[in-house]
Amino acid sequence: MKWIFFSYSLPANPSKARVYVWRQLKKMGAVNLQNVWVIPYAAERIRELEKLTEAIEKYAGSALVTVGTIPFKHQEQKVLEALTASRDEEYVEVIEQCEAFFKEIEFEIGRENFIFAEVEENEEELEKLKRWCQKVERRDTVKAPLRKEALKKIKQCEKIFNDFAKRVYDHQNA
Repeated sequence: MKWIFFSYSLPANPSKARVYVWRQLKKMGAVNLQNVWVIPYAAERIRELEKLTEAIEKYAGSALVTVGTIPFKHQEQKVLEALTASRDEEYVEVIEQCEAFFKEIEFEIGRENFIFAEVEENEEELEKLKRWCQKVERRDTVKAPLRKEALKKIKQCEKIFNDFAKRVYDHQNA
């Protein structure tokens, strides 16, 4: 398998530069192993890392991007395990937020709060959950085990939301 390896250094200040670089690498789906960020090869990632390198240099830092293979299968397996764990960690968060969404809908039904404002608010939450899950999926180059469960929960959120919206509609038009 072909990999991208990324290493960088930045001055201690401003700390916002370190946070910015870390966030960008996490958004790409990279994992940090022994002070080297690793991500499966993709031309798009090379372009993103080129832009990130330019940003690092503006902060008086330096970066190195290399492409290659990992010659030892057991080490490559560790990278794949780290990628899987990182994605599953994100999917757990998506799943937990879906569970919170279910509880919110149940709460509104329990108090018979059948108003359009609740439909609108919950629709926005659902869209936010779907966008978040899509971002995680785009980073998921290893098809992590919790992916299927997260997608199933998103579908359940859609169904619960649609049922709630219909209930509000029926209540408003009774």
